[in-house]
Amino acid sequence: MKRGLLIILSGPSGVGKHTLWIDLLKETQLRLAYSISMTTRVKRFNEKNGREYFFVTRKIFESAIKKGKMLEYAQYCNHYYGTPKSYVEKLRHKGMNVLLEIDAQGGINLIKQFKNIDQGLVSIFVLPPSTEHLIKRLCSRGTEDKKTIDYRIKQAKWEIKQAKHYDYKIINDKISVAKKQLKSILINAIKKNAN
Repeated sequence: MKRGLLIILSGPSGVGKHTLWIDLLKETQLRLAYSISMTTRVKRFNEKNGREYFFVTRKIFESAIKKGKMLEYAQYCNHYYGTPKSYVEKLRHKGMNVLLEIDAQGGINLIKQFKNIDQGLVSIFVLPPSTEHLIKRLCSRGTEDKKTIDYRIKQAKWEIKQAKHYDYKIINDKISVAKKQLKSILINAIKKNAN
């Protein structure tokens, strides 16, 4: 069986990345698998360990880094986020196209690391219609305090500048249009990988 794609999906916090891809998991012809990231941040009330993230202590995460068990990792809002290497590779060897929803720092690290050696790498950056729209969305979520929101806004401005490193860009202005664009990108990449 042909090895699956490694799909990097990045964009600033609050841009709607999760909403874009979640329904695509049901489309069996895409053979999509979501790579669950590991993090040291505290679990939110509606999250479950092993579903949204693998929630671990800083000590466990740093041990995984030292042992080379992370495909990529980054620090964001004083917490580690990263992708366990063995989890992704096992899925790809089964022919699954593995989607990583990761921040721009981690995405760029993977692009630099694998661009010339892994022909199955596809990178997609999701942009907001405007910075003002993104700020409004972050503030309306009600999941973080003002200090965290201010940090996320500052980080988002940096991340938007990193879109130039990605193969594809999608502006998430109208969700139905953005979903169709993402699906089209994935279908074309999967066809190309099959040849």
